[in-house]
Amino acid sequence: MHINDLLVLHRGVVRTSVEIVSQVSADDLGRRTPCAEWTLADLLAHMTAQHHGFAAAARGTGGDLAAWVVRPAGPADYAEAAEDVLAAFAEPEVPQREFALPEFGASFPAVQAVSFHLIDYVVHGWDVARSLGLGYRLAPEVAGPALRIAQAVPDGDTRLRPGAPFKPAVDEDGSDPLRRILAALGRSPDRA
Repeated sequence: MHINDLLVLHRGVVRTSVEIVSQVSADDLGRRTPCAEWTLADLLAHMTAQHHGFAAAARGTGGDLAAWVVRPAGPADYAEAAEDVLAAFAEPEVPQREFALPEFGASFPAVQAVSFHLIDYVVHGWDVARSLGLGYRLAPEVAGPALRIAQAVPDGDTRLRPGAPFKPAVDEDGSDPLRRILAALGRSPDRA
């Protein structure tokens, strides 16, 4: 997929996550999430930090670990971080830039880094919606590309390590792309 097309899909995914997170109240922050041992407060802090880190990476300063620090965050902090990453990804130089991503210990071409961020926010958008008892709809134009990205994420023993971004894939024989994405990345699509 061409980087410009991917960036359009990415913008929609991040905007959807902002809409979902805007429904989080202070009383919700202690809720459990599909992310192992994370409360909704932990998940929002992680999501916010990732936006800041990827924004720094898009601007060529992703190697600065200060950009990736996880701090407590609420819906307003999250929305601000989302706007930051969207603005950074919209900069004209981004398609040609290498993104330094310290948690992977490497740098990646923009198209790959944007893919990483997109799939993370498809899944984390679902995580937040599920934590709040809300439905989550994957935009039809995102479904195919997101499924291809999810299926390209290596499975295996590395997903069992502490801090691995995804658990091992789970079985899912259905045709629904969102269910298949979640299963490919170790989420049980039926988690209550």
